[in-house]
Amino acid sequence: MADPVIVVEKLRREFPAGDGVLPVLKDIDLTIEAGEMVAIMGTSGSGKSTLMNILGCLDRPSAGRYMVSGRETSQLEPDELAELRREHFGFIFQRYHLLAELTAIGNVEIPAIYAGRRPREREERARALLERLGMADRTEHRPGQLSGGQQQRVSIARALMNGGDIILADEPTGALDSRSGEEVLKILEELNAEGKTIILVTHDADVAARAGRIIEISDGEIVSDRRKDEPVASSDASEPAPPDRKREGRLGTVFDRTREALQMALLSMRAHKLRTFLTMLGIIIGIASVVSVVALGSGSREKVLENISSLGTNTLEVFPGQSFGDVRSGKIKTLVVADANALAQQSYVAAVTPTVSTSAVVRYGSLEANALVNGVGAQYFDVRGSKLAGGRFFDDTASADMAQEVVIDDNTLTTLFGDGTDPVGKVIIIGNVPATIVGVMQAQQGGFGSSSNLQLYLPYKTVQSRFLGNSSLRSINIRVADDVATSLAEQAVTQFLTIRHGTKDFFILNTDDIRQTITSTTSVLTALISSIALISLLVGGIGVMNIMLVAVSERVNEIGVRMAVGARRSDILQQFLIEAVLVCLIGGTLGISTALAFGFLFDQLGTGINLIYSENSIVAAFLTSTAIGVVFGYLPARNASRLDPVVALARD
Repeated sequence: MADPVIVVEKLRREFPAGDGVLPVLKDIDLTIEAGEMVAIMGTSGSGKSTLMNILGCLDRPSAGRYMVSGRETSQLEPDELAELRREHFGFIFQRYHLLAELTAIGNVEIPAIYAGRRPREREERARALLERLGMADRTEHRPGQLSGGQQQRVSIARALMNGGDIILADEPTGALDSRSGEEVLKILEELNAEGKTIILVTHDADVAARAGRIIEISDGEIVSDRRKDEPVASSDASEPAPPDRKREGRLGTVFDRTREALQMALLSMRAHKLRTFLTMLGIIIGIASVVSVVALGSGSREKVLENISSLGTNTLEVFPGQSFGDVRSGKIKTLVVADANALAQQSYVAAVTPTVSTSAVVRYGSLEANALVNGVGAQYFDVRGSKLAGGRFFDDTASADMAQEVVIDDNTLTTLFGDGTDPVGKVIIIGNVPATIVGVMQAQQGGFGSSSNLQLYLPYKTVQSRFLGNSSLRSINIRVADDVATSLAEQAVTQFLTIRHGTKDFFILNTDDIRQTITSTTSVLTALISSIALISLLVGGIGVMNIMLVAVSERVNEIGVRMAVGARRSDILQQFLIEAVLVCLIGGTLGISTALAFGFLFDQLGTGINLIYSENSIVAAFLTSTAIGVVFGYLPARNASRLDPVVALARD
């Protein structure tokens, strides 16, 4: 008598039914020896499938004991039960339960993947098993390309992959025609002749008659257990040598499992392209929004600073009076050139220039126009950050000599020399004063409300003597030293001039205050839009979680198959997490690419604002997409890993 491999004592299985329970198995006692071929017969609802699920560790009994090779299954952890299914059992299902995205050889390899076998080792064994079962020319076909009998052969090869001692077959011929069913039964008889323990579950007496022992079950109780006297004929065919049960190094096993989980995740994503893309869409929109908004905000801020700089970088402008609206400011004559010269000696001043202004008609040939005549010092152009389009600026000598030299702006160039004539060296008449053009300024912001005027720049002494007839100043422009804060310089200038004048009869326009106010406003707007973009990213993450939850419900049967052939909870968790992270990483990459494409198109529109992309924002977006994959993929992955195999297999 062979040693028993399965011992069942007083086994019960009950299911909730309303306020009570429904007993499906009632105090079953059963012993099965190694090498037996046992058929469990019964009508539908008799409990035979429930018994097989418990024998295969797909389900747990409500009471009683179940031991496999001396191991009490009720004391085993989920991963230890997975090891039993992986190493000791092979499952053949009525409905085959093959994974549609895998080839025949890929389906056969699954148990060996979870056992940690090396790719070459498991491929060779899977191919040998399929060849032994007459499937040598179908190894690369997917289940949808195989007949029912061929799919069942793949299922048998999968059951034999890890060399398990016990084959559990649930109605293995139920979905097959008579010819295919006969072939499957012959294969099972051959396996039994080689020493495998075969447990058949069937309602067909003819199928049961092929077994050496027939157990009949009715209403959850064994009503008959009889053995046949004649031995099963031995077959010449032999199963390929089973793999060595010795585990490979842990590092190699973990690496293989991770790599295989990655490959299976990619296969699943490719098999469900539309679902994968819709999952990614929320991430793509969110990441593209965040990166684009940050880039647009940075570009807008730089544009604002550029415009402010064109008014004068780090500049102070001193005016007579209390403010721009002071009606008495025109009568205040205390702001003079001596003030500018005194300020030029202060350590916090990098450059200073007095300014005066008037308006006049400017003529060149038959053309004439109204223009604003600015009397400035030679340092004015340095203070305001002006640049030349042609010619030169006048120098201190021209200012001291009251030279009749003029620098014109872009508007004057267009108005008087629109025919393309080079204006440098030409003489224009300003009022009644002739002046030689020595330079042309590049277009720049000329100040508040004056950008459309024609601007002429002459030495201030020339304007005072030839146009105004007095020595008072319109304003004094100061460029603050780079190592001094403009706010401190403003306080120092205020104190200095108040002491010189004996009273505060002036006010100061600090362009840095304007810059800070505008940039602060743009920063607030950027933060607001970024917050909206982050919310869209969060919504995208919730979308990933929802799609992953749907994916779990759609793939419950697949999860059951993987658990039945030995997948650990960590294997299921790993695969779903990898899928979620891959979806978010690919979505993040596409989102960043979309943002860059948006920047290119935005530049083509000629808005004058260039999107400035931040490496930090791109890296942060990428890390965020990964985190979303982990956080929002974990819950459905955890739920998937905790599914009971028998429950999962029962759902389609």
